[in-house]
Amino acid sequence: MSASIDRAFLRVAVLYALVGLCGGIFMSASHDHALMPAHAHWLLLGWVSMFLYGLFYKTHPAAKTKLATAQFWLANIGAILLCVAVGFIVTGHPKAEPGAAIGSLFVLAGMILFAIQVFRGTKA
Repeated sequence: MSASIDRAFLRVAVLYALVGLCGGIFMSASHDHALMPAHAHWLLLGWVSMFLYGLFYKTHPAAKTKLATAQFWLANIGAILLCVAVGFIVTGHPKAEPGAAIGSLFVLAGMILFAIQVFRGTKA
């Protein structure tokens, strides 16, 4: 997957955008905005972050390594866990908090790997 990691990030970003936008339309139509925090996470963690990761890898092909593949899986598993857990939490299911914590740690681990990639890939 390393060679096509930019395409993987860009494609999954569009899927997150669709989920986030459909969630926003649903909230608007139902006049129930309780899921606003989950909606924001789908769009920011999913759509924006994944798209930016994809653009970085597109412009820095040398960074398309096994580390990038690990980052892809950590970031996506974490984003899905976190977004789903936030949705449950804001609708009155506090038992989902460990899921949000685990998801957050996965997202953090993915961002740490991305930071390594950026610092390696942008050396003078």
